[in-house]
Amino acid sequence: MSRISARRISARRISARRTLVGAGAGLALLALTACTGQPITQTGAGSGAGAAAAGDSGRTYALVVHSVPGDAFWDVVKTGAEAAGNVYGATITYQGDPDVQKQSQLIETAIAAKVDGIIVSMANPEGLAGAITDAVAADIPVITINSGADESAALGAMTHVGQSEYLAGQGAGTQLTEASAKKVICVIHEAGNAGLEDRCAGAADTLDGSLTNLQVDIANVADAQNTITSALLADPSIDGVLTLNSAVGVAAAQAVADAGSDAQIGTFDVSADVTSLIENGSILFAVDQQPYLQGYLPVDFFELFYTNGNVVGGGQPVYSGPGFVIKDNAGQVAEFAGNGTR
Repeated sequence: MSRISARRISARRISARRTLVGAGAGLALLALTACTGQPITQTGAGSGAGAAAAGDSGRTYALVVHSVPGDAFWDVVKTGAEAAGNVYGATITYQGDPDVQKQSQLIETAIAAKVDGIIVSMANPEGLAGAITDAVAADIPVITINSGADESAALGAMTHVGQSEYLAGQGAGTQLTEASAKKVICVIHEAGNAGLEDRCAGAADTLDGSLTNLQVDIANVADAQNTITSALLADPSIDGVLTLNSAVGVAAAQAVADAGSDAQIGTFDVSADVTSLIENGSILFAVDQQPYLQGYLPVDFFELFYTNGNVVGGGQPVYSGPGFVIKDNAGQVAEFAGNGTR
């Protein structure tokens, strides 16, 4: 077993001991994973939803994520980073690739460009370890986001912004149990993404029933819908579907309708379509990790570091979630989701 894998298991056990407190608090909150992928470069000044008047930082921050084309999740992250860049007058470059080797190359390119900070998602921490430690060795501060919370500090990152995927999964499992789901499929949309596997494992931990993983491809949502429909038709006893992405959640709602199933649906991540489906009862809940914060806060933290010597987090992750969007609060979130900031 690798040192990274051992740390993940240890952190998961710690999370499990905190489940009853953490998940209970999350259920009480108004909603607080991934991904879009072609390389984009965007200047912070003059862009970003809800941005204030530009400052004069002049710094450049690289946002390098494991995105794939067609997933709006990372659009929200990028919007958050651009909004913060506009506040400080910083330039934000955005690039993404689901291939860990190509993502590593993008990080190395940012190092060569001597950017002032790198924001990186770690769906595959072991695969990115070399590039991230290269950045730290080059005295470029790194903040990890979204995935890889358990490995972030060991690789030298300043902090991590995201949610505990295992804890979030535990909360989802509790929600499905309260909805009386006994046989659940957990739909993984990115092969090899450790964070997604942790979500399903957490849900299995608290579900009062059985959970089986189902693999689909986020790059082909129509095919993912067909795969979910086929699973429901093949086993009518499936009474719960947990998806880990908003677009796949929408596809699951259609799959349940096409199969004539009564399965309850829970999903991770929020979109305008998801909030609408929650309001009409087609989706039971969404786990919200607030991707806007995963873009905005790292830029804010870097600027605080450069202008005031602040280091946020105290060696621990800064949690952007999980929270839960349910029928009672979906309308309040829908407006922001429609704006592309939730």
